[in-house]
Amino acid sequence: MVIQSMAFVTDISEVRAPAPDPGWALFLDIDGTLLEIAPTPEQVQIPATLVATLAQASAWLSGALAIVSGRPFSQIDKMLAPLRLPGGAGHGASLRLPDGRIETASTALAVPSAWRTLLHQAVKQWPGVVVEDKPHCIAVHYRGAPDRKKQIEEIVAGLVARDEEAFEVLPAKKAFEIRHRTLTKAMVVRSLMANPPFRGRVPVFVGDDVTDHDGFRAAKEKGGIALDVGIAFGGRPAAVRAWLARFHNGTD
Repeated sequence: MVIQSMAFVTDISEVRAPAPDPGWALFLDIDGTLLEIAPTPEQVQIPATLVATLAQASAWLSGALAIVSGRPFSQIDKMLAPLRLPGGAGHGASLRLPDGRIETASTALAVPSAWRTLLHQAVKQWPGVVVEDKPHCIAVHYRGAPDRKKQIEEIVAGLVARDEEAFEVLPAKKAFEIRHRTLTKAMVVRSLMANPPFRGRVPVFVGDDVTDHDGFRAAKEKGGIALDVGIAFGGRPAAVRAWLARFHNGTD
């Protein structure tokens, strides 16, 4: 099987981040976009000003700001407390609507438990390799053991080969993730854009990784803007946060 390339389609992303517009509907990834990548998902650092910045931006956009992440809502909400923003978790496995209701994909779309067991067993002998279990997906991080990349790639590819019509492997930054092919960030964009306060606005998706490509395309399909952090923000989440701080009644 072929694992998707990490290379971004540069012609889908704006070269520079435009000035904020109150008519936008904003969709934001977390890791590598709002926050710097950490050795493990649990070790990310939350800047003291982030929550206030997001609350201010959401208010300026009349509530049309969503978080779209591979993380589950349990983690997202803890990281951004007390905010409970609309958006998607698990790459679209869970959707939080503007009214707070959460819709969750069928468990039939989850990575099989037998695959999870095999992954956990396989990496026990590799210090520094971390398996991140999620309700529907599973990721294997090798930032702490980069020499294991090839072996991990072979294991996840072998598992997905058992049912590659339904599942796929996505490369991330020092990680590989298995997900069902129907669980994408595009679904989150399309679903929220059908609901107020997102409906009728220009979608803007900001992300940094291959899993964000689906969100980029969904935004562009609706006449919106795709912003790849590596291109539009020089690869710096701090630059994304500074840009978000401009979302208020003046841009200075």
